[in-house]
Amino acid sequence: MDIKDRFLKYVSFWTTSQDGMGVTPSTDRQFALADELAKELEGLGLSRVKRDGHCYVYGLLPATEGLEQVKPMGFIAHMDTAQSFSGKDVKPQVIPDYNGEDVALPGTGDVIKVSDFPHLRSLKGRTLITTDGTTLLGADDKAGIAAIMTAVAELIKEKMPHGDIWIGFTPDEEIGEGADLFDLDYFQADYAYTVDGDYEGEVAYENFNAASAHFKIKGVNVHPGSAKNIMVNAASIACEIQNMLPVEETPEHTEGREGFYHLEGMHGDVNEAHLDYIVRDHDSGLFEKRQQYLRGIETELNKKYGAGTVTLELKESYRNMLEVMEQNFFVVEQAKEAVKAAGIEPVSLPIRGGTDGGRLSFMGLPCPNLGTGGYAFHGPKEHVTVEGMEYVVKVIKGIVQQSIK
Repeated sequence: MDIKDRFLKYVSFWTTSQDGMGVTPSTDRQFALADELAKELEGLGLSRVKRDGHCYVYGLLPATEGLEQVKPMGFIAHMDTAQSFSGKDVKPQVIPDYNGEDVALPGTGDVIKVSDFPHLRSLKGRTLITTDGTTLLGADDKAGIAAIMTAVAELIKEKMPHGDIWIGFTPDEEIGEGADLFDLDYFQADYAYTVDGDYEGEVAYENFNAASAHFKIKGVNVHPGSAKNIMVNAASIACEIQNMLPVEETPEHTEGREGFYHLEGMHGDVNEAHLDYIVRDHDSGLFEKRQQYLRGIETELNKKYGAGTVTLELKESYRNMLEVMEQNFFVVEQAKEAVKAAGIEPVSLPIRGGTDGGRLSFMGLPCPNLGTGGYAFHGPKEHVTVEGMEYVVKVIKGIVQQSIK
């Protein structure tokens, strides 16, 4: 089976995860793809294949004879797709010899415009895969899964020498829980790579420090006709909190290593209101300052409106993997050499988000992130090329070759 057929098969599985469910996996539908991947790993002849009760899939390609002492390594991808857009009943559109122009999406009449995605011109002549516009495609991260599975099959077929290679597929990455129950006692690698990025040639080893922030505002609700000096309007205070944050420090005004406060949701009335934020910064010192700034808002408004009016809950989500990579930089260099050998110039831009690899790095498994060759993730204009995924296969095989030098 070639990588195109693998990818098209994987995107046919509905694997959308769901935030706030309190269980792993967050949706039972992820088990179907997990079972299929475990079956495929067994069919390829891997040992120690397991799909556990929490929907994690593991397998081991044992070292070839004489290379048992090479540091064991791993490759990891996630099975779930984002809840930001439907991932059910995906209908891929396959365009051989793509002409590099705007792409119409037949299910909705929408268009993927070159003016919005200038990189499309560089994909001319390739086999482009898009959605029909009614769903996302699922290249995040089924392109990563397809690349890993294809690389493993080719390593076996070509009898390439290698040390122990562990394979892992996780649920619930899109809701930030993919690493929660990853079994590092079972997955016996010294280091690994998540194959979960986008642009070709990506070797990412910096990500945001991240936290969630929840403000709860308790109001005092009385009749507006007799409210003077009595009413405390929780909804108005919620607006006040938002207005106390710097307007230019939001996702829509930042890029690169610039951090932000992002209001994800708000609801409430006079009696009670809630604000939900995510807080991001690559710099650990600036990240702490952002959290202190939010604590300062809580303190100031409680002085203004009375103790207990505003309650802030801050929860760290993940940290910048750069702290770990700086102590294990051979993992990054190994990947960059493999990218060059595949004929691509390696690019290492800071991830304006997080990956399973960021969490796993702080759990003791150094784990930078590789591109998948996909673009415009999490929406109906998502797209990938067969050739881009094939490049990723070359990179994975190249990393394996680098690891035994």
